[in-house]
Amino acid sequence: MILGYTAQQVRDAEEPLLAAGPEGALMAQAAFGLAVRVCRLLRERRGGVRGASVVALVGPGSNGGDALHAGAELARRGVAVVAVTTSSAVHGPGLAALRAAGGRVLTVVDDGAGRRVWVGDALAEAVAADVVLDGLLGIGAHGAPRGVAGELVTLLAELLADDAAPGAPDVVAVDVPSGIGVGDGARSGPVLPADLTVTFGAVKAGLLLPPATGAAGDVDLVDIGLDLSPTPPTVARLEPHDVADLWPVPGAGAHKYTRGVVGVVAGTSVYPGAAVLAVSAAVLAGAGMVRYLGPERVADAVLAARPEVVTGGGRVQAWVLGPGVDPDDAEQAGRVRDALAAALRDDLPAVVDAGALRLLPDRVPPSVVLTPHAGELATLLTARGSPSTAETSTPSRCAGRAARTS
Repeated sequence: MILGYTAQQVRDAEEPLLAAGPEGALMAQAAFGLAVRVCRLLRERRGGVRGASVVALVGPGSNGGDALHAGAELARRGVAVVAVTTSSAVHGPGLAALRAAGGRVLTVVDDGAGRRVWVGDALAEAVAADVVLDGLLGIGAHGAPRGVAGELVTLLAELLADDAAPGAPDVVAVDVPSGIGVGDGARSGPVLPADLTVTFGAVKAGLLLPPATGAAGDVDLVDIGLDLSPTPPTVARLEPHDVADLWPVPGAGAHKYTRGVVGVVAGTSVYPGAAVLAVSAAVLAGAGMVRYLGPERVADAVLAARPEVVTGGGRVQAWVLGPGVDPDDAEQAGRVRDALAAALRDDLPAVVDAGALRLLPDRVPPSVVLTPHAGELATLLTARGSPSTAETSTPSRCAGRAARTS
């Protein structure tokens, strides 16, 4: 299981180490770990490290310092490293280390009299490199890169969007892709999509949440000694082996009731396929028995696809309610209401989807799992007095609000 934490949680975990260790020790660990990951990537890409080229996009603060120190380590290993700085407030020790190791520096920054280096020169260096390090913004930043940094990210993302571009560099995000919402996965402007994100100390929650997770690529964690064991994670992502460990496996004495009976209220005569898909999923998930409740015509379609399904009422231990159900269809909506009432009365788990979402009572317990798509989620929130139009680009916020309001 991958656990994700907010920027503040990470900072709090860093404080004891920063107070106890020599200045710059954590950054040195992070930068060395980043350099090791980049070396691994270079070996996979071109068979070796020496003679490779890396361009580091460097912003202000510690994130830029991580990129510069990693660049210095790579330069000492024979990599041609170019740092493109986009701010006058560059991490001094990191810049000195890179120059001492033989790295070059291009400064693309507005100084009042025009940019010192044309953005096109920096883009040319980046596109021709083996690896581009995105060290523009870290966990202390809010919003997308702006100014020269935003222009650079926008143009480079456009150039690298063509997958057919021969020899395009691999993009490695330093800690997080610049500009994502570290705690909620939001995207409010240009982001340079990464092939790999090397994150330090703990996985940041935004790397696991949409839409930002789509820009993170593979996520590789560098251990820098943070103790987050007493800290509850903000988000957790199951990995395939977690699902395998959780999946119930029937024993020799198992029967249909010990394996679970799933009741499905789905589909109408207009949308019979929704019922077929829902019962098929329940069967294939390993339920001991599946019951279907719905119109006779739809039940015939269900039995034609899955003859092992039982139509009609009876014992149920979990419910799936709503796929393909029109809330204005009085007969099927009535079945949804009855099943939901039974689930609430008997404290049974229920998955509530699509048409059933409009039939929910004001409050439901955690055993009732809601699965709306974006449009249904907006409708659900609006109906509960929580306008969501401005937040639909941040699913985690909307999901949290829907949980609180229901």
